[in-house]
Amino acid sequence: MEPSDEDTGKAQRAIQSVEVGGRLLLALGAHPTAMSLKDLAARAEMPSSRAHPYLVSYGRLGLVTQDAATGRYALGPAALQLGLTALRQCEPVRAAEPIAEGLADRTGQAVAVAVWGNFGPTVVRMFEARQPLHVSMRAGTVMSLLGTATGRAFGGVLPTERIVDTLAATPLGGERGSARAEVARLERELAPVREELARHGCARAIGRPIPGVNAFSAPVFEHDGAPVLVLTLLGLQDNVPSAWSSPMADAVKRAAHELSARLGHRSR
Repeated sequence: MEPSDEDTGKAQRAIQSVEVGGRLLLALGAHPTAMSLKDLAARAEMPSSRAHPYLVSYGRLGLVTQDAATGRYALGPAALQLGLTALRQCEPVRAAEPIAEGLADRTGQAVAVAVWGNFGPTVVRMFEARQPLHVSMRAGTVMSLLGTATGRAFGGVLPTERIVDTLAATPLGGERGSARAEVARLERELAPVREELARHGCARAIGRPIPGVNAFSAPVFEHDGAPVLVLTLLGLQDNVPSAWSSPMADAVKRAAHELSARLGHRSR
């Protein structure tokens, strides 16, 4: 069997016409409503006369539909099926691993991937910092909801009722009041967290729960807008300044945005 281009390290061959026509599909996918031929061609950076034959072919494949009354184009049933299959194949944690690892490599800081588990914010993957960082954070660690950046990032985006239900089921849940009272109490505690997250796009923890270690956390969303995990960057305070405008805060927000986009989420 002959080695593939990927195996030999050679540049892979491509078909230019496929890439050109693909711009039309990408333009339709990025637009919330059906588009006229003129607008669609402009978005794809080609003349209408060049775009039309591609659209005819895509229509025959079911990738594009055209409204008979308005002439506008939209993605078709075959495109919908491809999107649904891609979403089923894109498991969030698996998709997060290369992005989290890349974030750790670029910044030199530790990066954690956490999900909302049976006991609350739970670390599932950990990428170590270049400089030794003595923290007890590892896969399986359950983080404090309000006392850590990871927990605060989840608290800022999850429905309060879901948080209350999870915490009530934990071994440390203890005696609690009525569900309504718990929701009201947690709503008050989470109000400043949600305001912080809305304003800055991430949550932070300064010197807690570990003195001298700062952390920034950003939530990641799926195609339907539901939060699925949190990316956390943490390091010694000399390396991770606590300012909201710090490069480390920006780095984790960019990584979370990239991952959300890969999972099909569209920022409003």
